[in-house]
Amino acid sequence: MHSREEKLEAFGRLLDIMDDLREKCPWDRKQTFDSLRQNTIEESFELATAISRHDMDEICKELGDVLLHVVFYAKMGSETEQFDIADVCNRLCDKLIFRHPHVYGEIKNEELKIKNEADVSHLWEQVKLKEKGGNKTVLGGIPDSLPSLVKAYRIQDKVANVGFDWEHPEDVWEKVKEEITEFEEEVRKASANGEMSATSSLNGEMVNEFGDLLFALINAARLYKIKPDNALEQTNLKFIKRFNYIEARAKEQGKELKDMSLEEMEALWQEAKKSE
Repeated sequence: MHSREEKLEAFGRLLDIMDDLREKCPWDRKQTFDSLRQNTIEESFELATAISRHDMDEICKELGDVLLHVVFYAKMGSETEQFDIADVCNRLCDKLIFRHPHVYGEIKNEELKIKNEADVSHLWEQVKLKEKGGNKTVLGGIPDSLPSLVKAYRIQDKVANVGFDWEHPEDVWEKVKEEITEFEEEVRKASANGEMSATSSLNGEMVNEFGDLLFALINAARLYKIKPDNALEQTNLKFIKRFNYIEARAKEQGKELKDMSLEEMEALWQEAKKSE
């Protein structure tokens, strides 16, 4: 691993390159905060994909792409003399120190009753409400643009940190069962009313009840220390791998998927599971 001096030198090299690109490259010179926004979102998702695959070489590469965007925005901020990379780093350092009184404050962990990760999360929510320019409400810091699955988890996690939570994790399952029952009832109503055809408009109550069911399941995941987006992505990757197996085996047999029966595809699905 590199020394601290080598790390600082590498970061300085990146800043120098960013200066050169902003001055000498027509594409880089043309970019604005708005034009880079979508690229930044895409780079974040590419990093998330690499992390879900535990591909360390790819994670390193994608971290570089995300860091480039941080440096790029800071460079543009410096051009209008609103902020630069030092301001970005210093504001982050100040926030980290402020949010970790159990590490940097004069009060010891014992006095703050910090014993584990959960205690730190509770402390953070209290500190954020006191932070200058910070959240004015418990849920105020949740970005509107977060993916819905992640947003639901963050909502539940934040309210839990101020005591709005189930007393025991297993209590959540009654809520999940209740939401399943309510969704099934709406499905029955829609079916009886002829609203289940592909051409009919979405049934508002079905959508509402399905949303409630998802919210309850995400809450269950949180209570059992599972990140639902990570769990779902693992299942996505597993499904893709198994279905690719079916497609490859079908091709070996000289068959098209659309011409195969469900039973034939299920047999290949079971093969795929056994081969894992």
